[in-house]
Amino acid sequence: MIRQNCSVHRREPSDLEECVRVLAAVHAADGYPVHWPERPGAWLAPPSLLGAWVARREGQVIGHVGLCRSGPGDAAPALWSDLAGAPVDGTAVVGRLFVAPAARGHGVGGLLMATVVQAARERGLHPVLEVVSTDVAAAALYERLGWRRLATVDQEWTPGRPVTVHCYAAPLPA
Repeated sequence: MIRQNCSVHRREPSDLEECVRVLAAVHAADGYPVHWPERPGAWLAPPSLLGAWVARREGQVIGHVGLCRSGPGDAAPALWSDLAGAPVDGTAVVGRLFVAPAARGHGVGGLLMATVVQAARERGLHPVLEVVSTDVAAAALYERLGWRRLATVDQEWTPGRPVTVHCYAAPLPA
C-alpha cells in the first residue's frame, strides 16, 4: 500500500521542480489545473501561500497541497464567514491539491488533506476550498472526509474564462 510507504513534509524550494513535473502529469491525465499556468512553479507558490506540503514515496514526489490566506476573489471564505458568523480572515483556503495518477486510490489525498487541515487549525483558521464542479473524484474525496458543500458558484479564475466551482468547508473540530 502506498500510504504506508508515504511521508508528508513541508515543501522545500528544491521540491518545486519535481512538483511541476507531477502537476504536468496530472494536467495531462485529468485537466487539472483547468487552465495550465504560464509559470507553474509560481502558480504553486502564490504570494498568499501560508504553507505547502508534499507527499513522497521512495524519494519521489507523489502529491502536493497548499494553504493560502483568503483573497478577494475567493467565494468559499465568504460563504463560510456568513454561515458561521465568523470573520473571513478566520479562514484559510486549501488548494493546489494533486496526487500523481499512479499513486491514486491509496489514501495519499486523504493524508495530504489531514496535514493541511491540521496546519490551518494550528493557525486558528478554518479550512475551506473550491473545486471545479466537473472534478467529481475530488468532490467525492472531500465529502468522504466530512467536508460540507456550501454552494456552487461561478468563478473567473482566468479573465474571460469562467468556471463553475463547488465551495466546501472542513468539518468542525471534534
